[in-house]
Amino acid sequence: MFSSPFKYNRKKTGNTIFKPKEFPKGRKALKKSKAPVPASLDACIGIIKEKFEGSFDLLVRKCKIQSADGAFVLLDGMCDELKLIQSVITPLTEKQIFTEPGESLPSKIKNVFFKGSGITEKNTMDDALSDILSGCAVLFIDGETSALSFSAQGYVKKSVSEPQTEQNERGSREGFTDNFKDNATLLRRRLRTSDLVIEQIKVGSLSNTPLLFCYLKSKADTALVEKIKKRIDKIPLETVLGAGYIRPFLDKKNFSMFSDTGLTERPDTFASMLCEGRIGIITDGTPFAIIVPYLLADYFHVPDDYLTPVYYATFMRCLRIFCFIIAAILPGLFVALCLFHPGVMPSDIMYEIASAESKTPFPVAAEAIIIHLIYEIVREAGLRMPVAIGHAVSIVGALVIGDAAVTAGLIAAPMLIVVALTAISSSVVSRLHETVAVMRFGFIVIGGLTGLYGIMIGLGLMILDMSSVSPYGIPFTAPFSPFVRSAQKDNLLRRSWRRMGKSVINIDEMRV
Repeated sequence: MFSSPFKYNRKKTGNTIFKPKEFPKGRKALKKSKAPVPASLDACIGIIKEKFEGSFDLLVRKCKIQSADGAFVLLDGMCDELKLIQSVITPLTEKQIFTEPGESLPSKIKNVFFKGSGITEKNTMDDALSDILSGCAVLFIDGETSALSFSAQGYVKKSVSEPQTEQNERGSREGFTDNFKDNATLLRRRLRTSDLVIEQIKVGSLSNTPLLFCYLKSKADTALVEKIKKRIDKIPLETVLGAGYIRPFLDKKNFSMFSDTGLTERPDTFASMLCEGRIGIITDGTPFAIIVPYLLADYFHVPDDYLTPVYYATFMRCLRIFCFIIAAILPGLFVALCLFHPGVMPSDIMYEIASAESKTPFPVAAEAIIIHLIYEIVREAGLRMPVAIGHAVSIVGALVIGDAAVTAGLIAAPMLIVVALTAISSSVVSRLHETVAVMRFGFIVIGGLTGLYGIMIGLGLMILDMSSVSPYGIPFTAPFSPFVRSAQKDNLLRRSWRRMGKSVINIDEMRV
């Protein structure tokens, strides 16, 4: 299980009260002390062993550097020992190193002996410890007040594979991995320009998780870049183990069903967003990158839209918007029509629905809630179970929700059709599934209590909620509202590359 990033102190005042621990404000308060590297080799090794407290994977390899004693400190499994021996230890111990008067041995090794081979000089113990935890091998030399860090990482990591959550037909098959350096390489391959800035920031006072803060200098707004950086600086978490830990701090503070930040697993999508002036954040340990800001229209765009004919891409975008509306309000609308407005539907259809519903023991609203709860249970079970068992769960779910339930008279066939259509439609806009799943139950309750009038009020509240999301001055509903004429060539309608290729719409043009 993942540990919570929040700690709680128990304070006894009659009753047991849990009081949140006060967090330091900003990244400056999370910084560790900058203790210098001791000149004594034994002191350095003693400090490191004290920090790790007997961890089995801490390796200390002593050696002779000229006439001085030295020691390589690394973590077993994090560092490639074969690479370290062949490229560092062997040449360092076999060749002569001559230092000039007043020149330190680490500086000589760094600037002359291993020039340009991924070596850095560390003057504090905290910096040296940070490199050891990152998979580097750190060399301490007796009598020197600085250490040398050799980049020789060799830990096991996931290879580049096809994205699992954003499938496409004709586009790239490469997806982000769990390693942030590999993700930076995938991004560089697609944006071969010096305008691309990739800054490394560490968050989490305990986990020290590296983030990659990405943007294009010529596209991104300076004020937006600084604002997002300040929000990252103020993240008060001790551990950051994924992109989901960071998103709430980049989003608006008040509650909303919609988020102004988006996730993507595709490097090509990430690169295209940066070209529009947006900010991207890649978190080490997760294949999902954050995009800020993220608009409502982006949920209905997929990479295949730019690789298919214009008329088909436009049709599919309209279809996705229609599926979003169906997935959110269709069950509630069906309940409202059955209970309050049966005259709206044709008499023959209404007769069949009433005949089917009369044979079930539950009211229409309760039946809709129960069947959707069962669907969510089956979906969650299929998602969390192993692949080999997941197919069995799907088959059992289909039998329970489908033929057996209708035959037993527990569920009416019309309601089953509505649930099936809703489930399929929500899969079309899978990135909005969390929002749609909750809204669906809300519309069922409103439709069962107030009818179509409540449905219309619910739609109004949903639109109001969408319009309220604008933490960076760029409305979530743009470029629909406010209407941005220049952005309409790649919004609901998509024009050909002959027209779109002349200019790229910058996200800053939608600012209010």
